Amino acid sequence: MKFVSTLSGLLIVGCLLAPSAKAEQSYPVIDVKMDRAKVMRVSRPAAMIIIGNPSIADATIKDSQTLIITGKQYGTTNLIVLDAAGEPIADELLSVSAAKDNNVTVYKGLARSTLHCSPDCEPVYRLGDDKSTLEALAGGIQFYSKVSKGEEVSPEPN
Repeated sequence: MKFVSTLSGLLIVGCLLAPSAKAEQSYPVIDVKMDRAKVMRVSRPAAMIIIGNPSIADATIKDSQTLIITGKQYGTTNLIVLDAAGEPIADELLSVSAAKDNNVTVYKGLARSTLHCSPDCEPVYRLGDDKSTLEALAGGIQFYSKVSKGEEVSPEPN
């Protein structure tokens, strides 16, 4: 009798837990790489996009059934797409991760900088890199922008 009541208790607990575990597994996840865009198509015309945390990802409507999702920062957030009547078309989980292809991270004490090597190494800025790395990149971008426009520039500082 004790075995039957224990078994019944386990079955009840299992039935209560099973729907939540199943719902968690079937929740759609869209993997987006940081600083990259991804196309998402929806089944019917979209009128509004809601991003749970806009500092992690951004989304725009290209045409009525095509969305462009851009990863902005590492993390997880959600994306809700509504039609003109306010009815949900999609409710997705967005996971933004690093695109580590050809990147090298260099540590100098506590200062960190990131290089993209393909085949030569050039500095790029990644979240968490040292402030001086960002300032150097910004100066270089301004310099090359002026050069490409044909403006007079003094030599790039080292």
